[in-house]
Amino acid sequence: MSDAASPAPFVLVWGDDDFAVQRRARQIFDQWLAASPGGDEELLDATAANSEEVLKALRRLREALQTLPFFGGAKTIWFRSCNFFGEDRVSEAQAVVEAVADLAKDLAGFRWAGVRLLISAGKIDRRRGFYRAVEKLAEVEHFPGLSGEDRDWRDKAETMVAGELRAMGRRPDGEALASMVEQVGPNARLLSSEAQKLAAYVGDRETVTVADVDAIVTRGRHARAFALADALGERHLARALRHLDEELWSMQSDRQKSEIGLLYALIGKVRAMLLIKEMMREGMVRLSQDYRGFAAQLKNLPADRLPTDRRYNPADINAYVLFRAAQHAANYTREELVKAMDELLRSNRQLVGGSQDGGFVLQLALTRILGGTGRPLEAQRRRA
Repeated sequence: MSDAASPAPFVLVWGDDDFAVQRRARQIFDQWLAASPGGDEELLDATAANSEEVLKALRRLREALQTLPFFGGAKTIWFRSCNFFGEDRVSEAQAVVEAVADLAKDLAGFRWAGVRLLISAGKIDRRRGFYRAVEKLAEVEHFPGLSGEDRDWRDKAETMVAGELRAMGRRPDGEALASMVEQVGPNARLLSSEAQKLAAYVGDRETVTVADVDAIVTRGRHARAFALADALGERHLARALRHLDEELWSMQSDRQKSEIGLLYALIGKVRAMLLIKEMMREGMVRLSQDYRGFAAQLKNLPADRLPTDRRYNPADINAYVLFRAAQHAANYTREELVKAMDELLRSNRQLVGGSQDGGFVLQLALTRILGGTGRPLEAQRRRA
């Protein structure tokens, strides 16, 4: 849907991305009010904790639809933050299922003259009759949200951030976008907040660079593991151990984090460096300090020379991840990366089947990879 006020009298905005849903719904509601000054407006809270509250909310909606405006003109209704169209216990209660089906029938036969209805909702079960009926009656906008489990979340996040910044008159370069998304992680609300901070930071300047991102953007908890992996890529033992300590400390209040998750982030980093080093050896890509030029090379890779396993296929790996890996791969020989992978795989066996403290296992692995004699310590001293 465009940013202009919708000509449709009935709009459904829904999805897992609560921030985007509420923002878009507010935009539509305000546009409708601006287009009908002096009309009636009703905001109805549709969040329900049980079947009784659902039925009460639906009764209020019917009353609002049937009540004519006091002074004629238009009437605008927002049925806000609805949470009983999904697959949870409340949504599946028989009384709720029947009431929602009745609502669909009422809306199908409703005469929309002078009335506009906006419904904003979280999860919706598309298999149910309500959604299929509303899909035919309303303009529907879906905001599925960002998830780290989605292989394309970075691309979606970059598109979202680019739109935010351009709406504020800013023009981010490709590396700045990629770096910001990597630092913040798959959180639409935080990405929007950081985009506003970034726009304020650059002031009257139109262009946004990666240096601006590094200066002002706050790393999200999702991205802190990337800081650990970057320290590994930079061959900086002190920094790697500091980031590891931060991650281990945050695990005390975040049950979604674990030592094995941190280990997999390190394995992924070494794997990416091995992959990109081999690609450069084969002449498939060239090392470049320009992110846009590097990303363009990845788009022209010959499909017949790429592995079928998606874990090793560069076409299925985010361009910025490979860009950083290419920069860091220069810090290692191929043999050193192979030894690092062996060390991390040994740590994996210890974490899964051993009795040692997980934090100690990771500290020992990083020390063995980065703290030996020769080049690792020299690189560490150069960056200290």
